[in-house]
Amino acid sequence: MRGLVRPGRSADDGIAWDPEGGRIDFAALDGVDAIVHLAGENVGDGRWTASKKQRIRDSRVKGTALLADAIGRLTRKPAVWVSGSAVGYYGDRGNAQVDETAPRGSDFLAEVTGAWEAAADGVQGVRVVHPRLGLVLAPHGGALAKMLLPFKLEVGGKLGSGTQGMSWIALDDTVRALAHLMDTPSLVGPVNVCAPEPVSNATFTRALGQALHRPTALTVPAPIARLALGEMAQVALLSGVCALPTKLLASGFQFAHPELGTYLAQTL
Repeated sequence: MRGLVRPGRSADDGIAWDPEGGRIDFAALDGVDAIVHLAGENVGDGRWTASKKQRIRDSRVKGTALLADAIGRLTRKPAVWVSGSAVGYYGDRGNAQVDETAPRGSDFLAEVTGAWEAAADGVQGVRVVHPRLGLVLAPHGGALAKMLLPFKLEVGGKLGSGTQGMSWIALDDTVRALAHLMDTPSLVGPVNVCAPEPVSNATFTRALGQALHRPTALTVPAPIARLALGEMAQVALLSGVCALPTKLLASGFQFAHPELGTYLAQTL
């Protein structure tokens, strides 16, 4: 197993690539069995300025397009390319349930995710799978780690109305699901990679508070969230979707952590 590494890293660390500069050592990819590409700028890190939004888009679309071009030129192509995506593809659905047949939404993340997937499509002779990831939960990193301090300080609470859906998945289920995508030839195109029991933001808030033995009576009003974080708050925090892993379950995948409350209690 080898990783793609940025300029300045030793060639011994992996396969050199520079997505901003449009360069990649595509010959080093020749003959690999599978490629997994999930790279992208963190969408939840601060306000979305014009430059931040451009980085979010370019980090996904440019890197994917570069890989697509490189894979297309290989003599011995990989059997499968798992090219990242997210449930943000569906836009704001409130707490409505959707599966992979649902159309793309219309907000910024939906547009970016659609372009991200499109950049990977069209490579001939390679099975392309788009894991539409939900909120990946792990106690030592990512979104959950950022939530722990305010909840431990008893200032955690629901966001806005709390009715917006949250499509989540445990980190170890995510890793197992990605391996399953590589190993299952019938899986092609978009596949929702999220737990089979999505929850509302209010339910998530209560479950996290119970796991930490902290009260969760507070609410972050939607206008305050928008004032603090602008468009990012509206699209990434106050909007929601309950994405169902229909294709993943139909292919025989079994979740180790299907239920949020149990997972948080065990993990935290």
